[in-house]
Amino acid sequence: MSSPRWIADPLLRVDRLTMRFGGLVAVNDVSFAVGRGDVTALIGPNGAGKTTLFNCLTGFYKPTAGRIAFSPSGLRDESRIEALTASSRRFWRDGGAGLFLLERMPDHEIAKKARVARTFQNIRLFPGMSALENLIIAQHVALTPASGYGFFGLLGLPIYRRAEEKAVAKAEQWLERISLRARANDPAGELPYGDQRRLEIARAMCAEPSLLCLDEPAAGLNNHESAELARLLREIRDRDRVSLLLIEHDMSVVMAISDHIVVLDYGQKIADGAPNDVREDPAVIAAYLGVEEADEAAAEAELERRPPQ
Repeated sequence: MSSPRWIADPLLRVDRLTMRFGGLVAVNDVSFAVGRGDVTALIGPNGAGKTTLFNCLTGFYKPTAGRIAFSPSGLRDESRIEALTASSRRFWRDGGAGLFLLERMPDHEIAKKARVARTFQNIRLFPGMSALENLIIAQHVALTPASGYGFFGLLGLPIYRRAEEKAVAKAEQWLERISLRARANDPAGELPYGDQRRLEIARAMCAEPSLLCLDEPAAGLNNHESAELARLLREIRDRDRVSLLLIEHDMSVVMAISDHIVVLDYGQKIADGAPNDVREDPAVIAAYLGVEEADEAAAEAELERRPPQ
C-alpha cells in the first residue's frame, strides 16, 4: 500500500512548531505535513491554537521555535532542507520553484515569493470597490512592474495595457466561476454574505498561489452555501492544481472535501490522518467530534471555560 501524499509528497512541512505568548503556550511542539494536491483540514475545539498556527504559517507571527519548510515542487530532498536551515538565508531559488523557510519570512514575502495566499475568518474585501476591482487589485504583483511603477500606466504604453487586459480577463473568469459575473460592477460590500465569502476566495486565487490557506471559509454560511463552497474548493484542488489548508468548524464541509485532517486540542496535535481514521479516533471523539445532541450545551460550556489560546 502506497503512502498518502502528505507523507510521500509534501509541499509544506511543519516541524515541532511552538508559539508562546509570555507564559501562555498557544501551540506546543506541533508537527504535520500538507501533501501536494491535497486538501488538509486543521480542526479542533475553540481555543485549540488553530488560528495562531495559521498566523505562524503566513508570517503574521514569528514562532518561538520550530521550522516551516515549503516548496511548491515538493520537499523530498531532506539534505537540501537541512542545508538551508543551517544557513542564514530565508529561501533559495535555484531554477526550480524554490525552497522557503516560512518561519524566517515576513507575511508580504510569503505571499509574493513563496506564493502562499490566505483568507481570514472576518472577510477583508474592499467594500467600496466593485467585485471586479477587488479581483484586479489582487493581481498587483504582476500589474505594478508592468506599469513601470505607475509611469507606464500614466503614459498608456502597450506593455501596461496588455497586462491590464490580462488582469481584467482573469478577474472576469473568476467572477464567472463563482457565479458573480452579473454583479461585477456592484460594490463588494453590498453583496450577500455567501457571495462575499466566494469573492474573497477568488481574490486569493487571482494571486496564483501554490498553497491556499483558508480560515473558516464556511463560517456563517447556510447549508446550500456550504455545499457550494465545498464544490468550489474541490474544483480549485482538481482544476487549478492548488493545495489547500483550511481551518473549519463545519464538519460537513471538512468531511466532504478533505484528503487529510490534523486535529489540535489545547495547542497540541492529538490526531493526524485520513478523514475516516480521524473520525473514529477516540481522542478526537472525546475532544471535538462525538458530542451527542443532549450533551451539546454542556460541551459548549466546557469549551467556554477553556483558557484562550
